[in-house]
Amino acid sequence: MAQIHVQYLAPVSGPNGIAPRPGGPQFMLTSLYVGDPDASVTDEQLIQTFSQVAQVASVRVCRDLATGRSIGYGYVNYNNPRSAARALNLLNFTPLYNKPIRIMYSQRDPSLRKSGTANIFIKETEMFKRLKKAGKCTKMVEQSGSSDD
Repeated sequence: MAQIHVQYLAPVSGPNGIAPRPGGPQFMLTSLYVGDPDASVTDEQLIQTFSQVAQVASVRVCRDLATGRSIGYGYVNYNNPRSAARALNLLNFTPLYNKPIRIMYSQRDPSLRKSGTANIFIKETEMFKRLKKAGKCTKMVEQSGSSDD
């Protein structure tokens, strides 16, 4: 299993616009969450893909302990925030084995994870499609008043 090393940095605003808590540890944004990779994707294939952007510190495809099968996400870690940002910008929604991968920052700061602020991604599941068809879904509207429809 790959180890994740957390490094500290002077306070900076995060990608979601939230500044780290004053007086608390300052975490660098070097860890990326990789969602929806094809079930056959391996650690080595993630290294090969993400190393095209910059040197990768570590990767891990998360797997079911009983079966060893991928559970649909993984992590890629870089040594500096610029490399992680570049990978996110260049590789987000890039097809890997004909399946687009979703990339976002992995929030390593526990105080921000507990703050009530989060990025939420809800996949359109069969249940969601049935509820939408039945008119039982509500549409999320941004503060600006716009929506995806």
